[in-house]
Amino acid sequence: MIIATFNVNSIRSRLEIVLEWLRERQPDVLCLQETKVVDELFPAEPLRAAGYHVVFRGQKAYNGVALLSRQPAAEVRFGLDDDGPADETRLLAARVGGVQIVNTYVPQGRDIEDPMFQYKLQWFARLNRYFERHCTPRGKVVWLGDFNIAPAAMDVHNAERQANHVCYHADARAAFARVMDWGFTDVFRRHHPEPGQYTFFDYRQRDSVRMNQGWRVDHIMATRSVANGSVSAGIDLGPRLKPSPSDHTVLWAELDV
Repeated sequence: MIIATFNVNSIRSRLEIVLEWLRERQPDVLCLQETKVVDELFPAEPLRAAGYHVVFRGQKAYNGVALLSRQPAAEVRFGLDDDGPADETRLLAARVGGVQIVNTYVPQGRDIEDPMFQYKLQWFARLNRYFERHCTPRGKVVWLGDFNIAPAAMDVHNAERQANHVCYHADARAAFARVMDWGFTDVFRRHHPEPGQYTFFDYRQRDSVRMNQGWRVDHIMATRSVANGSVSAGIDLGPRLKPSPSDHTVLWAELDV
């Protein structure tokens, strides 16, 4: 299975980039975040014409998740299912083949003094409980998407200056690590232990891609049985170099499942 994740920062604005990548790479599964469109306007037909089944949940201008798959997705659910806000446009879970896939767009947090930062920390804790209820570390589970977390200094080009950034703050990384401790392995890092590997390049920073000044905040995590069978993984910078790109690019992994 070739599985990939891409924060498109508006599926309607990036549709041609997505379609071109699908034609070139032919993944089995592509998960999207920040689709930024209500369901009635989601461009499902061109994606279906490209050979993919599509499930999605979105809203105007913010958030939004989608899953494209060669096989129909089963057991589809949206959002967290505890006593807090469901956030249905931030989490999409489904089974494709024998693999449970959980596609998340984790809250960014805005600023460490903003209430949304505490909401982000709580969101990770709620997600941990979600995995405890619906999955098992002994099963075939893949958690992927835009986590808005750079787990280590090597995942940020200037980590020494980012101690108070919501995507690198120690509290955020600790909250993320607790979810990882449930039973996940970083598939990308199994194949690429070297620094300087990034999936996000800020629009506001001129030539950030060329200068390789980015963040690794998009991830593919898997339970041990899946991660141990991973064949390869990579970051495809091609979509980020297209005209009018997303500020993120595609992360992919090939899994022997």
